[in-house]
Amino acid sequence: MRYVFFITIFALLQLFSLGTALSLQWWLQPWEIGNLPTIVWIVIFVITNGLLLLSVKRVFANSYRWISGWMLVMHFVLLTALLTSILYGGYWLIASFMGDGINVSAVIDEDLRALALAIFLGLFAYALYSAYVPVVRKVTITIDKVLPKTLRIAVASDLHLGKLFGSGAIDRLQHLLMQNNADILLMPGDIMDDNTDAFVDHKMAVNLKMLCDSLPYGVYATLGNHDLYGHEQPISEALKNAGVKLLNDDVVSIEHEGTPIWLVGRFDNHKHQRVATTALLAHVDTEQPIVLLDHRPSDIQAHSQLPIDLQVSGHTHNGQIFPANFIVSAINRLGYGYEAIGKGHFVVSSGYGFWGIPFRLGSRSEIWLISLVGNKDNQKID
Repeated sequence: MRYVFFITIFALLQLFSLGTALSLQWWLQPWEIGNLPTIVWIVIFVITNGLLLLSVKRVFANSYRWISGWMLVMHFVLLTALLTSILYGGYWLIASFMGDGINVSAVIDEDLRALALAIFLGLFAYALYSAYVPVVRKVTITIDKVLPKTLRIAVASDLHLGKLFGSGAIDRLQHLLMQNNADILLMPGDIMDDNTDAFVDHKMAVNLKMLCDSLPYGVYATLGNHDLYGHEQPISEALKNAGVKLLNDDVVSIEHEGTPIWLVGRFDNHKHQRVATTALLAHVDTEQPIVLLDHRPSDIQAHSQLPIDLQVSGHTHNGQIFPANFIVSAINRLGYGYEAIGKGHFVVSSGYGFWGIPFRLGSRSEIWLISLVGNKDNQKID
């Protein structure tokens, strides 16, 4: 399976390189001098395969960011070519239908090249904005259990705290939670970007501690796959020292307006010896509200048949870069968003941070604010 994955990535990179070379050849046509087209082809394929080799060999730290970044550049070049072609094709059709009233030749190559450059830069600006400017998505969920007063649950998954997403992002998260009167924050995995290096170097623990102290019921989290790549212990210690309450194959009960609410947290399935959800539920009172933190949404179908009122997950990033969101949707029962399934309610977040490179297209950095409401008589709902 590993070799199949590598061959697939290699083939995709070559196709991207081919499309990028053809697009740039057209864009540079007015300045075509000597062997410039040949040089463009050589440079693109050398960069692609050189970065791929460096990434596979792990020649330097975070080498995957470079190949990811280069692939994004090529992807945006191809999207630019597609959008430019569609816009020109639409203009040509309109001009043809209107006859001599519009001169089709008015759209000359220079105009198309200027349009292509504007589209390319626009894609980058929009993708950067979508990665760093979060949106708050609100949903009210009614459960068939006693809950005297609405519980406002904030969900921020996949922070990937690191060099590109740090203290400022934590402060912004705190501001948004205070602004929306959140009672508790749940972080279902991938809190760190593989290790604690940047977290320690930039003293993010101070910011995270302020966030934890600002919420009535604090912050609860589970570890995701990126928290388990060889640095589980230091990541766990760093989070606990900052005030985060970890629920790794564990359960805890908090009291909200005199009513117990059970929080159940699972390790990511990267941890092969993790406890089954049914075993964890054996330690809770299923007549009371139950909220599950599970990093991946892969077990949603099974969990929908268990006495779980709400599950919050992340991991998918909603694909992060279009059109990967369609792949995420195809391989998951619920790859993104909210849905009531079976006995429970499920929220899968695209994440507050990002993986690898600070760009999102077709997805958005986000926080979910879930108003959990009881469905019994004489409930007080504000």
